[in-house]
Amino acid sequence: MAKKDIDWGNLSFGYMETDYRYVSNYKNGAWDEGTLTKDANVVLNECSCVLQYAQTCFEGLKAYTTKEGKIVVFRPDLNAERMISSAKRLRMPEFPKEKFLDAIQQVVRANEDWVPPYGSGATLYLRPYMFGSDAIIGVKPANEYQFRVLTTPVGPYFKGGVKPLTIRVCDYDRAAPHGTGNVKAGLNYAMSLYAIVEAHEEGYDENMYLDAATRTKVEETGGANFLFVTKDNKVVTPKSDSILPSITRRSLVQVARDYLGLEVEEREVYFDEVKDFAECGLCGTAAVISPVGKIVDHGKEIALPAGMTEMGPVTKKLYETLTGIQMGTIEAPEGWIVEIK
Repeated sequence: MAKKDIDWGNLSFGYMETDYRYVSNYKNGAWDEGTLTKDANVVLNECSCVLQYAQTCFEGLKAYTTKEGKIVVFRPDLNAERMISSAKRLRMPEFPKEKFLDAIQQVVRANEDWVPPYGSGATLYLRPYMFGSDAIIGVKPANEYQFRVLTTPVGPYFKGGVKPLTIRVCDYDRAAPHGTGNVKAGLNYAMSLYAIVEAHEEGYDENMYLDAATRTKVEETGGANFLFVTKDNKVVTPKSDSILPSITRRSLVQVARDYLGLEVEEREVYFDEVKDFAECGLCGTAAVISPVGKIVDHGKEIALPAGMTEMGPVTKKLYETLTGIQMGTIEAPEGWIVEIK
């Protein structure tokens, strides 16, 4: 076996069809054994529940080549657990954790030639997802489901280096109190599309969503958690029942405490506080941390002094430490790195 003939250093963050994907079907109250297939197409009835009522959830994680040449994935157990939570909230059957982890092993192993080499800056992105597959016309959960994992090699999220983002305070609400904001449901992302296109049209990179109830507290963007750094190097992350529990954010919090010896606060963050922070970043699988240089609140600019031209010093150290753990140059906490065998 040999690596695919790809210009790994110039990959975009986009979809490229690979050789295999994993598929498992739920019918008559049970999941089948699951299998790998070369067929990238999904065939559905016109009345499938996912098409009518958006009954779908998904995950995102990456496979890396370490300095020693091993292929690894980062904390897939947390993706499995979060998908179970999403499925419960959407009245979908749970895809068992061990079965999820086995599916990841199978699909990465089968697409080993698509895993970018160490030092290329590229990774193999994994997208596990589940959807209601049978015909449903009344408003109710599906009876049959399909779980799949696709893979695609992707380049670094930032081409040509990290450039601090400019974001706006959004007038739209991302998630209602007691809604689905804390699960990775496809419908949450559909609701954010209008706002993100509008933001791009106005020259902004992303939206900052405030809490829907009072519009006084910072929640997240359409697809990433916030991480702030105070002027005395304390790391602060917003806490809310309507925020998606980012695996990257949780990992960065532990890195800040255990590797960098920083004080961390996970609490409600009021928008009025934002002007007093020294650094701001967006946390997610794609970029790990995206630095924010400026936040615009209806024409009023809030500049983050340590991130206007480049990633702030604390944010940069967090980024370097976590990516070092992922790539095998820094020793990882127990259970964080799972080798593909």
